[in-house]
Amino acid sequence: MEFSIEKTERYALLRASEGQFTGEAPAQFETTARSLFREGFSRLIVDLATIRTVDDSGVMAIRKINRQCSNELGLLVLVTKDDDLTDFLYETNIADLTILPTVEEAIDAVFMNELENDFGSGADDEYDGELDESFEPER
Repeated sequence: MEFSIEKTERYALLRASEGQFTGEAPAQFETTARSLFREGFSRLIVDLATIRTVDDSGVMAIRKINRQCSNELGLLVLVTKDDDLTDFLYETNIADLTILPTVEEAIDAVFMNELENDFGSGADDEYDGELDESFEPER
């Protein structure tokens, strides 16, 4: 399976070119995603508009890449309007899997993920666990 790849500063968008995420396609997806990780991309949007079928190896590949994105404080977003495919993917119980109907919504989710990570790390920097010794409670 071939993926067209669009890279931006904040995310990489992969567009599937075939109707099935079966056979060799999941392995090719993993290889492509891992090369994007090496390039510094931890936020991946995968447009599954042409995909109608996902087999067990496809589910495993999605699970692995989703976990890798999470470990890198990133996000994997699958994009599909196919209700049957969405239901199937939710039934696989992949932790924290994000499925949205449009690429535009997926891009918004990526920006939200980035903001959450920025706020999370900023809050940790402000408090270092020590009390302000100049503070005296009122008596």
